[in-house]
Amino acid sequence: MTALPIQDYTLLDDTEAEARIAAAREQLGDRLVILGHHYQRQEVFQFADFSGDSLKLSRQAADSSAEYIVFCGVHFMAEVADILSRPEQISILPDLGAGCSMADMANLANVERAWRELSEVLEPDEQVTPVTYINSAADLKAFCGRHGGIVCTSSNAQRVLDWSFCRREKVLFFPDQHLGRNTGYDMGIPLDEMVEWDFDQPKGGLTPEQIRKARVILWKGFCSVHQMFKPEHIDRFKERFPEAKVISHPESSFEVCQKSDYVGSTEVIIRTIRDSEPGTRWLVGTELNLVNRLHEQLQHEGKSVHFMSPTVCMCSTMFRIDPQHLAWTLENLADGNVVNQIKVPEAEAEQARLALERMLEVSP
Repeated sequence: MTALPIQDYTLLDDTEAEARIAAAREQLGDRLVILGHHYQRQEVFQFADFSGDSLKLSRQAADSSAEYIVFCGVHFMAEVADILSRPEQISILPDLGAGCSMADMANLANVERAWRELSEVLEPDEQVTPVTYINSAADLKAFCGRHGGIVCTSSNAQRVLDWSFCRREKVLFFPDQHLGRNTGYDMGIPLDEMVEWDFDQPKGGLTPEQIRKARVILWKGFCSVHQMFKPEHIDRFKERFPEAKVISHPESSFEVCQKSDYVGSTEVIIRTIRDSEPGTRWLVGTELNLVNRLHEQLQHEGKSVHFMSPTVCMCSTMFRIDPQHLAWTLENLADGNVVNQIKVPEAEAEQARLALERMLEVSP
């Protein structure tokens, strides 16, 4: 059948789009699973069969009986779902424009060039373990698979780095410098043994001596949301509410994490605040939709959950997944049309799966 055009949906108001989502979802039944990342807007998040971080969601989808996996997240998440799912399952992203600016900061060409430039100073395949954050493209996960490397999440980064150092003396960590730096420092690695690789500069802007001394080579990448948080935001908030607790995601800067009472992944942030005493106040350094959702869910316990930055900042690319795109995706599926399928080439998927499986062995 001819696919229904997205143009027919863009002018729908949210109420009508949501009604059509519900109807198509009911028609598809257990052939469909909808995944909602923690940072997703509420109008879409409400339809998720499973919610969580990207790896957890992909594993849940792979364990389901669903034929169609509709990932309400960003591109790399739908790629992970495709890599980990069964061959007969189809991974779909409602808007192909929903990317990740952090993931885009490390592309395969630049990482391969960095590997070649490192080889002018040392033997990378003998001395360096490549570690990619799960917030990266499938071809970078495949690069790690080929070169004896591994994938990490914000929850298991320390265990992954422990594994990596057991195999080689150095780590090339990409694309997020902050997760790498915060994790390395917590493991006792001095800041001067963690250097930043500027991919716009020859040899990352580093001298051979700096490369030889470094234990962790940090890619110059970052999350556009988490870089908004500043130490002075914490200082000003604590002046008003000295009893407040501060919790930040490790994608935040070193200075912000050092001023925080707790640092952890989205799952840790959610669990820590939910398990806290009634009446507590929290300043949270992570994405706005999650913070607002926690505030709404926990205010009946007298808990106050505040967004760290005075500037409204959400994951703008994930925000592209709106009720209109989800309605378009599901009604096409109900009519027998698959739109926006994410399919990682098999050779690439095989190497990426190897890097992911290493991680799952380290951190089941």
